Amino acid sequence: MFGVYAPGEVVSKLTYYGLFALQHRGQESAGMAVSDGRRIMVFKDMGLVSQVFDEATLSSLTGHLAIGHTRYSTTGASVWQNAQPTFRQVAGHSLALAHNGNLTNTDELEALLAEGSTDDVPRKESMDSSNDTALIAALMAAHPESESIERIALDVLPRLVGAFSLAFMTETALYAARDAHGVRPLVLGRLENGWVVASETAALDIVGATFVREIEPGEFIVIDEA
Repeated sequence: MFGVYAPGEVVSKLTYYGLFALQHRGQESAGMAVSDGRRIMVFKDMGLVSQVFDEATLSSLTGHLAIGHTRYSTTGASVWQNAQPTFRQVAGHSLALAHNGNLTNTDELEALLAEGSTDDVPRKESMDSSNDTALIAALMAAHPESESIERIALDVLPRLVGAFSLAFMTETALYAARDAHGVRPLVLGRLENGWVVASETAALDIVGATFVREIEPGEFIVIDEA
C-alpha cells in the first residue's frame, strides 16, 4: 500500500515505483487512484505491477495526489471486483480507499450497515465487492453528505476491529490510518515537494523519500495543501 501527496511531481510514476518495491506483499492484482484536485481516476487489474501498468497508462493518470495497492487474497476471492483501490461517493466527494489487513468484526459491521438503524449509519449501502475494503467504504458512504470526511473517518475507524492499515483519498486530500494495536505496518516519508505513506520503508527508498516516522497505533493523519 502506497500513498503520495506531491504537487509538481509525476505521482503516477512515484506510485508505480512504490508498488514495485512492495510487490512481494501481493501478486494477484495491482491498482492506483490519482487526483488532479478536481477528479479521481482509478486504474486496476489482475496481475503484477509491471503487467497492469505501462507507460501509456501511467501518462494518462495525471495529478498531484495518489494511492496504490498490491493485493493477495485474505477476505474475498481473487477477482477483479476485489482489486483495490475501492472507489465510491462519500459525503459529496469521490473517495478511493486501499486497505492492508483483516477485520475480525465484519459480521457486526455488516449487520450495522444492513440495519441502518443508528444515527451515524442512517441508511443501507450496497457493496460492490466481497472484501473488507468495500465494507469500510460502504460504512463511510452511509453517512450524511453534510458531514466532513474527517468526521466520518473518526466515527468509522474506531468501529473497526482487527489488524489493518489504510490509505485513502478524496480529490484534494490524502488520509492514512493504522489499527489501535499497530499490528500492520505504516510509515510516513518526506519528499522535497510532498509526503509519502507506505507499508514499508522500501517504498520510500525507491522514490527518494526520507523516512520520518512510523504512523502510531490508532493514529489518523490528513495530508493536504494546508
